Amino acid sequence: MKDFLIEIYRNKILMATVSAWLVAQTIKVMIGVFRKKKFDFRLFIGSGGMPSAHAAGAACLGTSIGLECGFDSVYFALAFAFAIVVMFDAQGVRRSTGKQAGILNTIMEDIYWRGKIRQERLRELIGHTPVEVIMGFFLGVVIALVFWSR
Repeated sequence: MKDFLIEIYRNKILMATVSAWLVAQTIKVMIGVFRKKKFDFRLFIGSGGMPSAHAAGAACLGTSIGLECGFDSVYFALAFAFAIVVMFDAQGVRRSTGKQAGILNTIMEDIYWRGKIRQERLRELIGHTPVEVIMGFFLGVVIALVFWSR
């Protein structure tokens, strides 16, 4: 077990990718503290918000693989395709789902106030705006470059 954990720790690509996610989530929490004047741990473990941790992780993974294995490698091609799907989904499908949740919550509130139904609110902050995805992408690339510059 000890060797397994050491091997994981030595995996520079994995450590860079995890770091990108952690940095993005930490920035998200700090922005939340600044805006709401209170700490909300849900911002650290949740999805949505600025910057996109999905995009940061996927971009860092792709950049790290490109730097380690070459930008002409099949590994980079796979990571690039994966990153495109993740970023498209983060700002497309998941964002639409969040908008639909907002509309459904409004309908549910209307029904609730008429006394006909009692239902839990749906989570509305699911996806990302294109700007959040772009910022996450740049954050991921920068973190990968930092890891490979040492």
